[in-house]
This record gives sequence, structure tokens and C-alpha cells, in this order.
Amino acid sequence: MSDYITFALPKGRIMQDSMELFAKIGITCPEMKEKNRKLVFENKQDKFRFMAVRATDVPTYVEYGCADIGVVGKDTLLEQNKDLYEPLDLNFGYCRLVVAEPKALNEQDDPASWSNIRVATKYPNVTERYFAAKGIQVELIKLYGSIELAPLVGLSERIVDLVSTGATLRDNGMVEVETIAEVTTRLIVNRASLKTKHERIRKIIEGLEKVIGDTPKISE
Repeated sequence: MSDYITFALPKGRIMQDSMELFAKIGITCPEMKEKNRKLVFENKQDKFRFMAVRATDVPTYVEYGCADIGVVGKDTLLEQNKDLYEPLDLNFGYCRLVVAEPKALNEQDDPASWSNIRVATKYPNVTERYFAAKGIQVELIKLYGSIELAPLVGLSERIVDLVSTGATLRDNGMVEVETIAEVTTRLIVNRASLKTKHERIRKIIEGLEKVIGDTPKISE
């Protein structure tokens, strides 16, 4: 199967958006439209394989060569810092990685005075680097979901989390304090595959570049 191009795609909306984008350059997989619980799909005629994986696992599958190409959010790439080639911003899935705190705390708070804070987050590496660059000592609490709950029950004063509209923060009485990074979905490529399957991968990248260039930019 070494002549196949294998894609690692996150399950859910990102996979759907990715396949819609790929279809514009002729990359399709009719098998994926069937209702089943398969995790690997193939287009045998065009020699494409598609793996459905957790978003956080996409960089690992690509780094280790199980997939040649992957699609993943920039937040995951910043957190994991894998050895990958990142040729394209796919221009969808826009959101922000932010520092947030309860509204009541924010009314009397001055971020410039922070020296030692406790932060709950799914992104400990990004968070630690961000505050270290500002000279702020941070106690990190790693959580895997419902990050907004942490300040409500006294687990932490602040959180670092991914937000889109900010509605979840507002509903839980929290406000954004600082933006760490703006996040979109990226195309990533295994470095060895880039050499051994150069022609096919280059054609994919160039095709996507043209499609994205013809697409209106995301609204920020």
C-alpha cells in the first residue's frame, strides 16, 4: 500500500469540511458516505486512504508515518509541537485560544500585576510558554473538558481555552482577558512522505492553494 496517499482526519465537522475542500481538487471517497462505524476508508481507484481519528491524535499519526497528510487545528499543533511540515492554512474552523476569568474577578483585576496564578486548561504546554514569556509563574491544572467549570467551583482563578463565539464563557459568567493565539485548521505532512511521494503530495498542496486562494477569507 506504499503507493497510497493516506490522510488522517479528525472525526466530525472538520472531517466533513475537509472532504468538501478535497472534493474541489478531485479527491473523494464514496465509501465515506456509507453509514457505518469504520475508521479506515479507501478510494482504491485513485489510491487514497482516509483514517478517522481523534483530533489530538492526528499529528501523531502523521509524524510517525501512519498517515502522509493530516488536517488539524493550529491549537493542537502549538500544544504538541511535533516534527511536521505545515504547508497550508485551510482557512476554516476559526477560533481563538484565550485567557479568561470570572466577570466579578475581572472588574477588580489588572493582568499587568499578575505574578503567580493558577490556570486550568487543556493546553498546559501553550499556557506555560505564554506566561513564562511574560515572566508570570503559573500553576497548571490539566483538564480534559468543561474548562469553564474550574473557576465556578474554586479549582482555579483563570482558564486557558479555545473559544469561537464566546457564548459558553458568557453563559458561565466569564470574560476573555487576553488572546494567546488565533486558530484555524491546517494541513500537515509527514516529512519523509514529502520526499518519497513528492509529486503526488506537491500536486495536492498546489491544488489546495489555488482553491483556498479563490475562497473568501475567514471573518475575524
